[in-house]
Amino acid sequence: MIDSTTHVRIARPSGDLAAAERFYVDALGLTVLWRTTERVSGEHDLLMVGPAGGGWHFELTHDPENPLEPTPTVDDLFVVYLGAPVDPALLDRLRAAGGTRVPAHNPYWDEFGVTVADPDGYRLVLCTRNWAS
Repeated sequence: MIDSTTHVRIARPSGDLAAAERFYVDALGLTVLWRTTERVSGEHDLLMVGPAGGGWHFELTHDPENPLEPTPTVDDLFVVYLGAPVDPALLDRLRAAGGTRVPAHNPYWDEFGVTVADPDGYRLVLCTRNWAS
């Protein structure tokens, strides 16, 4: 049964796991929860990030033997609800880590946050609102 304690994994491909780590860990502030430490033929390289002790994690995958080109759309969003204004220093770190500030496809996100494309082109939304379930 799915309830509020169910753990969630969001997974997607990355062209460069080191660049993704710089963006999501060094700049955004997530924690590396697990990563592959050696290349194993026939298996994907993995980087799992998220909040320490959280009920979700974000898995980035790369298969060097059969690489997938990331194919983000303008509506592939990873939304983080900050409940506060976006710190300009955070935006500076995200840009320094390969991010690009972009206009949101849905104007709601421009009204209530900032959208940044990650090094693979997927969009991170830093929302100034709180999540209300």
